[in-house]
Amino acid sequence: MDHADEHVLDRAIGAVLGTAVGDVMGAPYEFGSAPFGPDGAQLIGGGLGNCEPGEWTDDTSMTWCVLDAAHRFGGLTADAALDRVARNFHAWYESRPPDIGMQTQKVLNGAGPDPTARQLTDASLELHRLTGHTAGNGSLMRTSPVALPHLDDADAVATAALRVSELTHADPRAGQACVLWSLAIRHAVLTGEIDVRVGLDQLDAEAQEFWTARITEAQTQPAVTFNPNGWVVTAFQAAWAAIVSVAEAPNAEKYMAGVNAAIAIGNDTDTVAAIAGGLLGAAVGAETIPDEWRSAVHGYPGIDGAALVTAVRDLLGRPVRE
Repeated sequence: MDHADEHVLDRAIGAVLGTAVGDVMGAPYEFGSAPFGPDGAQLIGGGLGNCEPGEWTDDTSMTWCVLDAAHRFGGLTADAALDRVARNFHAWYESRPPDIGMQTQKVLNGAGPDPTARQLTDASLELHRLTGHTAGNGSLMRTSPVALPHLDDADAVATAALRVSELTHADPRAGQACVLWSLAIRHAVLTGEIDVRVGLDQLDAEAQEFWTARITEAQTQPAVTFNPNGWVVTAFQAAWAAIVSVAEAPNAEKYMAGVNAAIAIGNDTDTVAAIAGGLLGAAVGAETIPDEWRSAVHGYPGIDGAALVTAVRDLLGRPVRE
């Protein structure tokens, strides 16, 4: 790798590690589990899953499931890679995680043992047919690895983002949110810039109009407007509002400031902080995340932050181009 590629690698690592650290920082404060004070997030553990200090939740566990498939197959558009994601999700579900989204649980329970991607997607579609309510934030929270094997192909990122989302979240808004966030992560990794509008051209006209209005709203309304944020749209807006609020912060401080801003919004704090943390980390790089947080993170499947870093390094051990 030349010097420029080292920056790309640091930002790619930052995307995944930024998700994990945001998740860990936000977990203790989820749904008011602990008071969020003026000193910002603390490494205290707790939350709905009664996590150890530094232990990640379902946000990063499912992120790892996606990263593992990307690492093994070098992409996330082929059926074999998506089958791996589906089976990783189910293996994690079988481990009886203490914190799992209700929608994700229903889909995984309905897909049967050792599901293929097709079987899991069918279960997701069936839940949508029965309820019409499958637009939770559970697929957006795991987007940070989606772009990494496809940095040279925006179309492939969009395809992968949609297919990985549809494994558990059939509502089109969930897929659209994942497309936009994944392409924003791609752009940030390649350029160091944050822009959630770069993927709008991958959406149809109706979705472009819808998301343009929601992005503008997130930039112009107080961040606390986007609470509650269990719906994928308000989770997206909450994360974006938090990022926008720290736009003028120096890069060395932007990650921590943005994640704390995401947590301060309240409600589903680990997920909003994980979403925001992935995009912030993709822009400012892993080296800006404090060592005390990087070294503390750990969780399913019995790994730590160093294992996430190794997987990203191996995945990107080839030339990429913008």
